[in-house]
Amino acid sequence: MGSGRNKLSAAKVAKCSQPGYLLDGGGLYLQVTARAVPKKEGKPPTASGGVTKSWTFRYRDRANGKLRELGLGSYVDVSLEEARRKATELRASLREGKDPKAERDARRAGLKAEAAKGMTFDQAASACIADLRGGWKNEKHADQWINTLATYASPLIGSLPIATIDLPLIRKVLDPIWTTKNETASRVRQRLESVLAWATVSGYRTGDNPARWRGHLDHLLPKPSKVQKPKHHPALPYAEMGAFMAVLRERTGLGALALEFTILTAARTGEVISARWEELDLTKKLWTIPAERMKAGKEHTVPLSKRALEIVRELEKVKIGPFVFPGVEEGEPLSNMAMNATLKRMEYLDITVHGFRSTFRDWAGEQTNFPREIIEHALAHQLKDKAEAAYSRSTMPEKRRKLMEAWAKYCDTQESSYRLFNV
Repeated sequence: MGSGRNKLSAAKVAKCSQPGYLLDGGGLYLQVTARAVPKKEGKPPTASGGVTKSWTFRYRDRANGKLRELGLGSYVDVSLEEARRKATELRASLREGKDPKAERDARRAGLKAEAAKGMTFDQAASACIADLRGGWKNEKHADQWINTLATYASPLIGSLPIATIDLPLIRKVLDPIWTTKNETASRVRQRLESVLAWATVSGYRTGDNPARWRGHLDHLLPKPSKVQKPKHHPALPYAEMGAFMAVLRERTGLGALALEFTILTAARTGEVISARWEELDLTKKLWTIPAERMKAGKEHTVPLSKRALEIVRELEKVKIGPFVFPGVEEGEPLSNMAMNATLKRMEYLDITVHGFRSTFRDWAGEQTNFPREIIEHALAHQLKDKAEAAYSRSTMPEKRRKLMEAWAKYCDTQESSYRLFNV
């Protein structure tokens, strides 16, 4: 064997068990690594599980002098002779002024690009949903993604390579439903944009996103606000609120109490039925709803009126489980249909639970002098005016407390109108 090359023998390679690097020469090394034994309960992992051996080629980058390293395979799969042959080819590549690692990376990128041609839109959508699922509030959101894409996108572009999805194909999906089902079409467009963005970041396609709205589809399709028909939840006129509340309070059962509490707090159904005892501060008369349960994803505090607090204290006497409004099953909240069932039993078939938020909004806007931003904060709405939102950084809990007390007082009267001036 020469003094600079072929320093190792097959026998030495087979026997070596000391972790480290063994030089064969010409940039070729045998790398010996201790194999860790999985830790046992209460004990750290050990290195007594033997060793693994692999071949590696080291060289200096001619541009910056940094040491670079290329793996040539496991000792089990690549013999000493084969490793030397590979090292010889790499040295020849270096003499020609090439960078072996850069060339390998380029080859792998090319293979990935070829593989991308085989990834269909449906496969990309499934992978995208799997990656995003952890950040969604509930499983229902994932189901909505899957169902809308399966209904409107998959029949037209599902089997096509994700790399080939272009503007005409996006239009093919959106055009038939843009004006007739615009709310759904807008969601489909957003999800198409997300899937294509995921594919681009993941290396499965290149170029602009043909489903993006701003500066692209907004020049081709009418704005959603121009074609969407506003949907309103059927609501009780606020002039009838006192009479309704009087009838509601005659009813017994958890559904009736939950409905009254929902009305008095102007909250959403899901926020109320999932309310937990630890969210309530009865001393401060506050209910703090965590961000993950709020539509806007921001924590919301609700000042409790005197009557709302009475309902909570009444339920506290028979407290069972973590939920303020417990369900039939142990450890589960009240059904989201319980309040609607109460409305039906009261023979109010033409209004919805959510509609009481509109009742509150109409009353507050038309029968009080409370500023609009206080009313919007009470409903946990995001202020659309950015300047107004920036100016009104506080959620004004004490001012909202006065508003909610006024609302509770209005709900307690059967007069046709009740005007409260701002205080």
